[in-house]
This record gives sequence, C-alpha cells and structure tokens, in this order.
Amino acid sequence: MEPNGYRKGNKKNLVTLNGNHSPLSIDEELDPWTAWAYKPRTITLLLIGACLLIWASGALDPQSTSSSDVSTSVKRGIWAMVAVYLAYSLLQAPSTVLIRPHPAIWRLVHGMAVIYLVALTFLLFQRRDDARQFMRYLHPDLGIELPERSYGGDCRLYVPENPMNRFKNVYDTLFDEFVLAHILGWWGKAIMIRNQPLLWVLSIGFELMELTFRHMLPNFNECWWDSIILDILICNWFGIWAGMRTVRYFDGRTYEWVGISRQPNIMGKVKRTLGQFTPAHWDKDEWHPLLGPWRFLQVLSLCVVFLTVELNTFFLKFCLWVPPRNPLIVYRLVLWWLLAIPTIREYNTYLQDRKPVKKVGAFCWLALAICIVELLICVKFGHGLFPDPMPNWLVVFWTCTSIGLVIFLAAWSCQLHRTMRKKQQ
Repeated sequence: MEPNGYRKGNKKNLVTLNGNHSPLSIDEELDPWTAWAYKPRTITLLLIGACLLIWASGALDPQSTSSSDVSTSVKRGIWAMVAVYLAYSLLQAPSTVLIRPHPAIWRLVHGMAVIYLVALTFLLFQRRDDARQFMRYLHPDLGIELPERSYGGDCRLYVPENPMNRFKNVYDTLFDEFVLAHILGWWGKAIMIRNQPLLWVLSIGFELMELTFRHMLPNFNECWWDSIILDILICNWFGIWAGMRTVRYFDGRTYEWVGISRQPNIMGKVKRTLGQFTPAHWDKDEWHPLLGPWRFLQVLSLCVVFLTVELNTFFLKFCLWVPPRNPLIVYRLVLWWLLAIPTIREYNTYLQDRKPVKKVGAFCWLALAICIVELLICVKFGHGLFPDPMPNWLVVFWTCTSIGLVIFLAAWSCQLHRTMRKKQQ
C-alpha cells in the first residue's frame, strides 16, 4: 500500500522509504503537502546541527560558556553526546517495515534503544551502591531505599472490625495504580501480539511468575482473589479484549489515504493529519506454534522474553531503588513498547521466512540484547538481597514441568520423524 494512497504525475525522483531508495516518485506516492518530509536532506541537517553545536558548546567564545562546576559541564556534554547520536539515528539508522507516522520516527526509536543498551552496560560494570548513587544524576528522587509493600498480608474479603469500610482490602486493591497498569499493559500487548491464545498464555504465565518469585519481592505476594479474579479474569481479560477489538477494527479494512492537500475542508485536513499516526495497513501475525517442536520452542522463547522483561521491571526498581511512580519507569515502559512493535514484526517475519540461512532483524537483536543486560544487572545487584530460598514445592513443580516439556518435545519430534519416514517409503 502506498504511504497515503495519492497518485499523480510521472516524475521519477527517487525517495527514501524505510532506509531504501525507491524508484517510486514523490508525486506518484506522496501527497504534495507532506512530500517534503520524505526527501533526503542529510547535508542540510548536518550543517544545521553543526551550527547548534557551535552555539551550545561556545566553541567560538569559550570564555562566555566556561563553567566552574564540573558536574554541570559533564551533564551538558553527555546530553549533547546523546543528542548527536539521536540525530545520526534519525537520519542514518536502519529502518523497519513500519512507515507511520514516518520512517524517521522508528529510526529515532532505534537510536534511543541503543543509548539505553549502552547505559545499561555502563551500570553493569558498577558496584550496586555506586549505581544507586549514579541514578541520582538522572532524577533527584532516586538513591533512596524503597519501602516494602505486600498485597497478601490480609486476604480477607470482609473485615468486620473496620466499621468505616468492611471491604477495605478489596477497596484498596481495586483503587491501586497497578489495576490501570494491568489494563493498559495488556491492551498494548494485544495490539502488538494479535493472537488471543498466546496472550492468555502470557497472562497466566505472568501470574505464575509472580507466584514463583513472591518469596523475593513483596510486591509479588498477592491474595488468591487478587491474582486469579482481579488480575487474570478482570484486568487482563478486559485489556486483551479491548486490544483484540482494536485489532479487529483495523483488520481487513481497505484504506484510502487521501492526501492532506486534497481534503475539502479544515476538519478533513485535521483528520487526515491525525490519520498519519494510524497504521498504513494492518497485517496479521500468524505464529502457528503447533507446526512442529522447533516452531513451538521459537514461540515459547518469545513468551519467555516477554515475561523476563516484565520480571526485570520489578527487580530493577528494587535493586536500583527506583519508585514505581518515578518518570524513569514510565520512560522505560514507553521505550519498550515502541521497541516491541517493530521487534515482534521482525520476529514474526523471521519465523515465516523459509530461507535456509536467515537472521533476525536489527530491532529484534537489540531488544534481546537489552533484555539480557537488564537480567544481568538484576542478578548482579540482587546478590545478597534475597536471602529466603525458593520453597521446595516450587522447585519440584518447575523441575517436573521442565522434564515434562522435554519429554513432550522429544515424543513430538520422534512422531514427526516416523511420519516423514513413512511418507518417504
């Protein structure tokens, strides 16, 4: 599908879409109102960026911009370094199959993810106390030990000794910020994954993950009705339902992305402008985990990575003393959501590719690298913080589950091998 469905003229000026030079002309593919945004202007932007650096750094007048505060100079230099790299990413980083609202937006996401990966690598080589103090440079509220909060201290639905509110436990749980976080989170996951059985596997898997690590983090200690009824059957279900409704709304529709300049009135131009932030086309992600043992393992690995990212969220907050409402938590979640959109698309394309030699995309590789480094930070900084051992029944449960999975995959592989041998005879 064309970026906005507008065709006119036969000029053959090359444009760059998704990082590749396309023989399609600007007049043929893009609306005249927005065609300028798709023309390469790398040299012009380089000169503008150089002028900004000259002004911000005081290269021509060092006396006027000199500062006696070394900390301020270092902060300004680091932010300038980040800005230069993001500018490079905006212009030159690899693109994805996503073109809305503009391919450059996804190149910028790639640059932010690389910076996040580099920052995590820096933290990995620090001591835990030094890393916590370093976080204070990012936000003044950090570097302070977090209070422990448990949701499973009192699991009674009815509290008769509290005359003001006899359902206080239920009331406090319903009006907790994590309720809205669950709904919005699963709505976003449904839009990205677009497969309801896989979403329910992740939903139940997340609750099992909380059950597994509740001896380590108080936040995972929840009441049975909170975990099963409120989380799985209400919040997660509503988020998945809303996300799949969003997917079905866009699924199978034919879009006529008429250009802004062809809209008859102001409201039409406004709607078309907002439409630039919606998908140009909506494709299904077919996972097919039952095609074979190898495909099953590949889809299972996606679930494991998703759950690991969720697990890292809680352990990073505890190890680095980052409060749940701190803006850095929101920034990380937004970055992961933006990164996951092209990552899942690339991974699904990787699974569908029938080439004998293939590799994952840049975003997929980057997301996996970030997940691994985050996990390493949690392991290193969490050493000695969790003295309580895992309960024996959990060890037995996961050991039996792992053995059962291996036996199931081995039996499945043998069955497929026998079936193929019979077909060849």
